[in-house]
Amino acid sequence: MNEEFEQDHLDEEFDWSSIPKSKSRIKRELDELKKLGEDLIELPKKDVLKLELDEDLTEAVINAQSMSKGALKRQKGYIGGIIARLDHEEIQQKLEQLKQPKQAQTDQFHQLENWRDRLLAEDDIVVTELRGYFKDFDNQHVRQLVRNAKQEAVKQQPPKSARLLFKYLQQLQQNQ
Repeated sequence: MNEEFEQDHLDEEFDWSSIPKSKSRIKRELDELKKLGEDLIELPKKDVLKLELDEDLTEAVINAQSMSKGALKRQKGYIGGIIARLDHEEIQQKLEQLKQPKQAQTDQFHQLENWRDRLLAEDDIVVTELRGYFKDFDNQHVRQLVRNAKQEAVKQQPPKSARLLFKYLQQLQQNQ
């Protein structure tokens, strides 16, 4: 029993950070930094500037956006090296914060598409949901758009009314 206590005590005192990293762990970490660099390269220039990154990193990312193939591959490695010297967790946080509003817009867009599709599929429950969700919901206007959209689909015409229905739902959402 005393021997177990001594072993636990030794484990608590041991500095695990003093063990050198394995080659595979180092490679995984470098790949993560390179992936972060790729995410930065994919951003539009204005978004890269919004992140307020290190001057060298910003310049390297903007330069990489105009490169291709071999040059781009070398530049990604260079960017990964710059990120390794900086606080890469802070850069990742800034990138996530930048993407958040875009994700919210995408989610809203998908919600509008879902409502439109359910209306076109004659899901009466969605009408009740929308009436409760939007105070200005015009039931008669929506039913007319749904009727017209179905007639257009049968006649194989462009989906003008389905688009108008989507725009109407979008307008309701913006006015809320």
